[in-house]
This record gives sequence, C-alpha cells and structure tokens, in this order.
Amino acid sequence: MPIKLKVLFWLLATILLTTTYSSEAQQPKQIPRIGILTGASVSATPLFEAFRRGLKDLGYEEGRNIALEFRFAKGQFDRFPALAAELVKLKVDVILTDGGNTAPSAASKATRSIPIVMAVSGDPVKGGLIASFARPGGNVTGLTLLATELSGKRVELFREAVPEARRLAVLRNRANFTSDDYYREAQMAAQTLGVKTQLVDVQNPADLGPSLKSLLPNLPHGLMSLPDAMLWNNRRPIIDFSNKQRLPTIFPEREFTDDGGLMSYGPNVADNFRRAATFVDKILKGAKPADLPVE
Repeated sequence: MPIKLKVLFWLLATILLTTTYSSEAQQPKQIPRIGILTGASVSATPLFEAFRRGLKDLGYEEGRNIALEFRFAKGQFDRFPALAAELVKLKVDVILTDGGNTAPSAASKATRSIPIVMAVSGDPVKGGLIASFARPGGNVTGLTLLATELSGKRVELFREAVPEARRLAVLRNRANFTSDDYYREAQMAAQTLGVKTQLVDVQNPADLGPSLKSLLPNLPHGLMSLPDAMLWNNRRPIIDFSNKQRLPTIFPEREFTDDGGLMSYGPNVADNFRRAATFVDKILKGAKPADLPVE
C-alpha cells in the first residue's frame, strides 16, 4: 500500500474511533428511578421531605444521580392499581409505597420483579405481602407501623384528658382494610372505660365534609382518627371542624397537633420515610428485597 494511502487510512480510522468515543462520552448516564405510589396529592410533604433527606444522607441528589417518579392517588385508594401499572410500564428501579397495606398490595399485584419498599404498612404478613418479617421472600420489604394496640392507648389517653367523655367518634377510611384491626382495639379499650364509640366512615376526601357534619345533631364528647394515609393527607378539614365545634381530639400522628389538633400519640411516621431511603439504597446496590428483613 502506498505511503499516502496508509496515512489516509490511519487518519480515517483515528477520526472514526474518536467520533465513537466522543458519542459514548456524550450519552447521559442512566440514573436510577424510584417510583413513588402514594395516597397523597403533592410531593411537597414532610414525609417525602424526610425521604429526600434520607437519600441525601446516602449521597443521592434528586435530578443528579436519582429520579423520583410520583403517582398520586389523591386519597382515592381505588386508583392504586392503575397508578402502580403506570410505574411498572415506566420500568422504574424501585417502587416506594405508603397507604397502609393497600398501596403495596396494588404494587405487588402489578409486578413480581420490581422491588417494592413500604415506607408504612399495616401487618404485611397478615396482608399476604411477605412470608415473614425476617425473610420477606418476595419483592416486597420495608417498614411497618404495626401498632394496632396504640389505638387502645389513644382511647385511654383521651379519657384521662377528658374524664367526663362518654361518647367518642372514631374516624375511619373504610377503603383501608387495616383500619378494622385499629378500630377493634379502640372499641375494646373504650368498653373497658365505659365509653361508647361511634364509627364515622369515609372512603375519599369528598366524604369528609358530609361525614363530619353528620355528627352535628348529637355531637360526641370527642373525636379520634385511625391511622390512614388519606386521613393524614386531609387532616386540615378534620382539625378545622373539630376546633370550630370545640371537640376534643386525639390523632395517631404528630402532624395533626402541629396543624392545630389537641392531642396525638403514635410512632414517628416521617422517620419511617427517612429510613426507607436506606432500603432503596441497599436494593440499588444489589440487595434483594426477599433477604431484607421488614422493620
């Protein structure tokens, strides 16, 4: 091969290689995407801020090396299956859920391969989500707020604060099947203390106003809310109604009292969301949800 042709050949080869490497370098690196299946309406809540803080502590920054894909049920738990299907279609790397057992149940029915991390749940064993707390065995792991006995404790604390109380309204989201256990505990404690419970059922945010107003003809001596994502996300109208009617209240989360409720007693839900980031981190680094004990 003549020298000039050899030089031309090597020049072309060098240009092609340089172009290839340059193109590869310019391609944005795929960052992990976390699908968030929530009963909330917006992402700017104390709970999701706690999750973001947990991610930041582990070296993740939203938009730089991790992406969050939110799907909001807006208090309508019957939307969870369709929203879960959307996240599966997006092929997210992990799905984070709230909404008691309802959201993780919808997610686990939508996928058996994408890891699911529960930030809060009822009894995941009883709900058929995991085989056991020590070895979940499937694609679901995370944290639980398994503390049904606290419903009874709330009734006791309420009675101590309002000793003359004889009737207690109990607000429940009937779409959340874990609420039955919480209500049962509240009922047993109330009977022991000589307090009659009055169940107030809602199923979506639109039910709240009419259901609360139904108490007006014969106002009870107090109101207790059962743990539930929809009620938590719509706590403002519950608090406003109670304060307007001078109705003593006790709630399961501190955010209710932060916003003007009288009393609260329960676990730190925001801390659960912060800790959920650790589960996400472990999974992104190769851990299998089947081997991560539920806390």
